[in-house]
Amino acid sequence: MKTPARPRRLALLAAALAASAVASAPPAAAQGVSLIRDTEIEEILHKQADPIFKAAGLNPKDVHLLLVGDKELNAFAGQGQIMGLNTGLILETETPNELNGVIAHEAGHLSGGHPFRSGEMGAAGMKPFLLTMGLGVIAALAGAPDAAAGLVGSAGYFGTIGALGYSREQEGRADQAGLGFMEATGQSGRGMVEFFDNFRYQEVFDRSRQFAYFRSHPLSSERIESLRSKAEKLPHYNVKDSPEAMAEHEIMKAKLEGFINPQKALITYEESDKSFPARYARAIAYYQTKEPDRALKAIDALLAEQPDNPYLWELKGQVLFEFGRVPEAEAPQRKSVELKPDAPLLRVNLGRTLVALDDEAKVQEGITELRKSVLQDKENGEAWRLLAVAYDKTGKDGLARLATAEYNFEIGDPTQARVFAMRAREKLDKSSPEWRRATDIVMTSEPSKDDLKELAKEGAIQTSVRR
Repeated sequence: MKTPARPRRLALLAAALAASAVASAPPAAAQGVSLIRDTEIEEILHKQADPIFKAAGLNPKDVHLLLVGDKELNAFAGQGQIMGLNTGLILETETPNELNGVIAHEAGHLSGGHPFRSGEMGAAGMKPFLLTMGLGVIAALAGAPDAAAGLVGSAGYFGTIGALGYSREQEGRADQAGLGFMEATGQSGRGMVEFFDNFRYQEVFDRSRQFAYFRSHPLSSERIESLRSKAEKLPHYNVKDSPEAMAEHEIMKAKLEGFINPQKALITYEESDKSFPARYARAIAYYQTKEPDRALKAIDALLAEQPDNPYLWELKGQVLFEFGRVPEAEAPQRKSVELKPDAPLLRVNLGRTLVALDDEAKVQEGITELRKSVLQDKENGEAWRLLAVAYDKTGKDGLARLATAEYNFEIGDPTQARVFAMRAREKLDKSSPEWRRATDIVMTSEPSKDDLKELAKEGAIQTSVRR
């Protein structure tokens, strides 16, 4: 992967830019879409969505909640318990209740198995599409922008997601199920009704002019009124979002606007607006428009008020690192990890910075931080990639090759995983756990006959496998 211009705060996994798992970049102009990883936003989304998933009988840990960097209003549920939310949709919601209504509706599709039963899904031509899409999601979750973009792009994923449309009957069932999930979690179904009602006009548009969401989720006045009638009869219909939920929703929207639409953010969040979300959006927008000094001044003002906010420290470290002030980035990134030690993406930031310093002790510490991040998030491919760089920098060829194998294993590239695992075995002590791990990767990555012969000759073929 390319290393220039990597470390920004959001990870926009776009086809036109090799960005890191905790980095950000403008969406690729050609596709206009990307997949985003960000600890703060993911935390807010899961805080809202996980209770709904539980009410739907889904294990929140099994649901892959993807944040899609696309201005198009869209959301989707797919096989493998995948749920995607476009940033365009999130930015259109006025309240957490509206967003939760959409999440509940999509959970209705997942719990009802609708992605499996869609007519398009059963077509033979869709099988390669679904397989490739699944691999792309794995790569995205692992923090591999090039691999994810290539797989997802080759699947025609974002362009053809509308083909996975639902019938009006399935839409009605998902509506009713979603209302039940909202009620079960003590929330009002009003948000779901209002969100759909806001876009009632889409019903009369030609299909080509409709938002993608309403092409795959047919909307009608009859459906909206049926939904409203049932929602109004539920006990929690008049329940309002808590001030805390409203504040988090505004922060999430401000952050997304600052990163994805910085010029718009500077207009929307005027200097006269002294609220935290507005100042946060402006600080990020200054950073994105290459005004680091102005961004740092704004971040420091926010930190003076919220010194224990790990995401502000993370942002400060990212700005400093991005603009070549790597030694200065270390302290704020350390602070972010100190304040939120259970966030692996923050450790990746710190580890990357330490590895980039010309100090052997710092590089070794960076390796430790990256290894901790992998223990916290075993599917973090970006941490493995950075570990490969760090091991190579310290002359540990065997471990560098093993880390590269781990990286490829996590992003769903078995061929490269096997190749580097075989190379790693040549450099590692045969009695070490690392050598055995390399053998495991070979065994689970479609080994060739020659590979199997070599493993059998060494007596390594009985090693345990992780998956």
